[in-house]
Amino acid sequence: MSIGVIGAGAFGTSLAISLAAAGRDVVLWGRDAAAMAEMQSARENARRLPGAGFPERLTATGDFAEATAPDTLLLSVPMQQLETLLTDNAGTLAQKSLVACCKGFSLRTGEGPVSLISRILPQAQAAILTGPSFAADIARGLPTALTLACGDKESGRRLQEQLSTRNLRLYRTTDVTGAELGGGLKNVIAIASGVVIGAGLGESARAALMTRGFAEMTRIAQALGARPETLAGLSGFGDLTLTCTSTQSRNYRFGQALGRNEEFAAGTTVEGAATARAMLGVAERHGAEMPITRAVTAIIAGELDVGAAMDQLLARPLKEE
Repeated sequence: MSIGVIGAGAFGTSLAISLAAAGRDVVLWGRDAAAMAEMQSARENARRLPGAGFPERLTATGDFAEATAPDTLLLSVPMQQLETLLTDNAGTLAQKSLVACCKGFSLRTGEGPVSLISRILPQAQAAILTGPSFAADIARGLPTALTLACGDKESGRRLQEQLSTRNLRLYRTTDVTGAELGGGLKNVIAIASGVVIGAGLGESARAALMTRGFAEMTRIAQALGARPETLAGLSGFGDLTLTCTSTQSRNYRFGQALGRNEEFAAGTTVEGAATARAMLGVAERHGAEMPITRAVTAIIAGELDVGAAMDQLLARPLKEE
């Protein structure tokens, strides 16, 4: 059994390590051929996951054809790069099982990862792997549970068996929309949680924001036809809890920087920023209220400061929970 992992960032590398340690033959691809050759020689991704050695059955390569030879491919690239990857390599990827390992929604179309795959490559089998996880934990062999969402039940069962490992436990669902929304929107709420803590508003305020953020996530998910229980699972509530409370989360750290009025590390991928913008248009089309997402978008754009955003949220009409 062989698996290709497209994208040699921290998360893609950690999945490759876990799968190879479980006895799969894994090919990890990155666009920088020189960096991939160095990884193959050093047997670690020193830049992204220092100290996490590569198992014997893991091969790092800059050869896209080699990495895409397996029938099952994990696409671990930033959400805003996924459409280009699929379009530019449509001939190679068309007949594959493609498991998206990114979270968020296209700024151009508002689509989630599985929706993009299904539209661009309708003959491919599309799925998404999402949930509460940090790459360092997976690479170290620490227990992690994730959601595998696939619209086709039998394909989902096959992928679940293929991708589960000793430390990586996958729960299966056919609710792709719910899994996409949970994984994407929790990053928006994580930014807001970071803003709250960065601005010194306290743990109680963060707990309130997370709770109302979860309600916001559930509202838009139901408006788009997702099942509420999916949002209450790993891909929604579980991921929300992890990402809103740990400085390992880029989105949370970005929010802290906003709350402190500090610069954030240039070049760091913060998917929640793009997701907030993308989802506002979707929410407006479906008549769903997303006040936290709207506030996060305005703060990032410099249209609203933290104090004014909090005033707006606290001034909303009193109502039943």
